[in-house]
Amino acid sequence: MSDGFLPISKADMEKNGIKQLDFVLVTGDAYVDHPSFAHAIISRYLVAHGYSVGIIAQPAWKTSGDFKRLGRPRLGFLISAGNMDSMVNLYSVTKHRRAKDLYSPGGKAGKRPARSTIVYTKRIREAYGDIPVIIGGIEASLRRFAHYDYWDNEVKPSILMESGADLLVYGMGERPIIEIAEALDGGLAARDITYVEGTSYPAPTLERVYEYKELPSFKQVCADKKVYAQAFMMEMRERETALVQEYGNGFIVQNIPSKPLNQKELDFVYSLPYMRAAHPMYEKPIPALDEVKFSITATRGCIGACAFCALYYHQGKNVAWRSMESVVAEAKQFTQDTEFKGYIHDVGGPTANFYGVKCTNPRGRCTVRRCLTPEKCRYLKENQAEYVRLLRKVRTVDGVKKVFIRSGIRYDYALLDKSGEFVRELAAHHVSGQLKLAPEHVSPDVLKLMGKPEIEKYQRFCQKFTAASQRARKKQYVLPYFMSSHPGCTMTDAVRLAEFIRDTGFMPEQAQDFYPTPGTLATCMYYTGINPETGKKIYVPRSAEEKSMQRALIQYKNPKNREIVKKALRKAERDDLIGNGKKKLVRD
Repeated sequence: MSDGFLPISKADMEKNGIKQLDFVLVTGDAYVDHPSFAHAIISRYLVAHGYSVGIIAQPAWKTSGDFKRLGRPRLGFLISAGNMDSMVNLYSVTKHRRAKDLYSPGGKAGKRPARSTIVYTKRIREAYGDIPVIIGGIEASLRRFAHYDYWDNEVKPSILMESGADLLVYGMGERPIIEIAEALDGGLAARDITYVEGTSYPAPTLERVYEYKELPSFKQVCADKKVYAQAFMMEMRERETALVQEYGNGFIVQNIPSKPLNQKELDFVYSLPYMRAAHPMYEKPIPALDEVKFSITATRGCIGACAFCALYYHQGKNVAWRSMESVVAEAKQFTQDTEFKGYIHDVGGPTANFYGVKCTNPRGRCTVRRCLTPEKCRYLKENQAEYVRLLRKVRTVDGVKKVFIRSGIRYDYALLDKSGEFVRELAAHHVSGQLKLAPEHVSPDVLKLMGKPEIEKYQRFCQKFTAASQRARKKQYVLPYFMSSHPGCTMTDAVRLAEFIRDTGFMPEQAQDFYPTPGTLATCMYYTGINPETGKKIYVPRSAEEKSMQRALIQYKNPKNREIVKKALRKAERDDLIGNGKKKLVRD
């Protein structure tokens, strides 16, 4: 075994006096021992609690042979498709195979199968039969109930049913995995571990489930899109009672979510002895590590509630943040690395400036309304001064030259800081030339469906950022990201976005198509044509031609897009935008 890394072979086990591992963790990503990689966190957390863990990264999956590499574990197998959903990793939104995999050595594609969680579980069953198998990670988490699958264009059953695993850990997995490990270590059969918060499990009957709410059955959600939408809202909002879904030959039971780690526990997770590098067995670098090697995860969870964001539904609405001492200690650790050049790439999380945010609702954070849109909830306590203090401490660490913020910034939340201190600090110290923001659209109807703030708030933020940059004597600008073809976006809305881009004088280099990934509110809209929050029908752009039109409108200046932009404008009955002149989008 390479010193410090976890076992990847029998030779590693022998070197460390391990006759049989407690757990074997199988992942679709290359083995990178860094806290930005979920397999590293879970394995290190188990080791810190006294369990031995070996890693099988990107196994050859066409036979079961590679899954026997470390022998039969004493307690069971843990499976994760990786930091990304395997289908998103493999396919673009147009369903074309991607040429690269950033989580593989040298970015080489083809190191993981489609629907990795299912494939890995089946190979383990072939190799070891009825051994405990626990699945987790974002792929499993977002598929714990019946869900719409964009790639096959159908509703699929829970991934627990398809894979044949014993347990599914959803959301952040540290608390559940230790409870599961203790139960297995105590001799409890996997099928009897039915009480752990943050898990789902298959059950032949509901005799042992005492308090629950029943979702519409798999058969019902497949047959009726209205029922599917109703089921999705129950899944999204229910946090206090177990949920069950019937499958004809049994049920899927979801326990209530696991409690988020408190600050002391979160600090502990990031203090574990990660090697902060890819395993030396790889001859080529892992591209995904380059961006995050010298980045710091300061928060978990997100109150943003963007309809299209899978991370929000995976990590949850409760924002937890590390102590300043913990974050500063990690920054100091960077300075001891010979590869560190003084630049910290990020101090953030799902949304960087949510560090320190609090909900003062005595009943706890609700699941019905959004915290920020259409207006700030009265129970939300803005606390960006705490994030400013953190950034100041990190950038004063000896050996640190610059601290960037590359996580998302919620600009409507930033505007709540009446002192303007955060924007001034951001412009003066944490941006280099351009600040990436994601207004996503300009149409009020589309933004409302997205859960994003009105475009006027984006414009106000840009004005404040520009003024702060000028005071700091820096030439900096905002780089906006826009999304095409989101549910609810008509061709009229798409043209309105193009006109906004024309009037601001900035042409985006990229245009992002809406990607219907499992488990999000927007994907439910895409499949059903219904806004599940209101039950009302909405327009959904589905055809490849219309999607290409909406995407082309965002980049209407590109000569390659001229003909399709003209076609889109005519479809929207906006021929007035075709011709010569400053207000025209494209020449006739």
